[in-house]
Amino acid sequence: MPIREATTKDWTAIWPFFHEIVAAGETFSYPLDLGESQGREWWMQTAPNRTVVAVDEAGTVLGTAKMGNNQSGNAGHVATASYMVDPARSGQGVGRALVEHTLDWARTAGFRAIQFNAVVETNTYAVKLYESLGFTILGTVPEGFRHPAQGYVGLHIMHRPL
Repeated sequence: MPIREATTKDWTAIWPFFHEIVAAGETFSYPLDLGESQGREWWMQTAPNRTVVAVDEAGTVLGTAKMGNNQSGNAGHVATASYMVDPARSGQGVGRALVEHTLDWARTAGFRAIQFNAVVETNTYAVKLYESLGFTILGTVPEGFRHPAQGYVGLHIMHRPL
């Protein structure tokens, strides 16, 4: 599955599923009414951070990831990333390809580890995917996320050495 740097033109393909995922309020801690311009500002990273898209043979955007350093200064050697897959494309390996791409990028960029700060515990597909790729749950913030259907649920902090 081709994965390439996202361009400003890709935002028009990302925004519909980005908006759907954020508005559902089940996996991201973004405001549910996040507007398009603010969403673009938060998602479309600039160097040295980056945003990528996974595409099919026709160039259709299937999913996206943003990645960079989790902290700066003396903690700048730990990467982080976030992922969104078009819900119409779930179950096709898009998320796995994006995470594997991120791991390769982080190693090449010289990061020593990657940490996810807020993985909603009810996002079981993501948790299982990350664990299958070597991530462990370091801890869980009890009731750290207000899920629209399940109420207050935990937020995992997940980590993987590189």
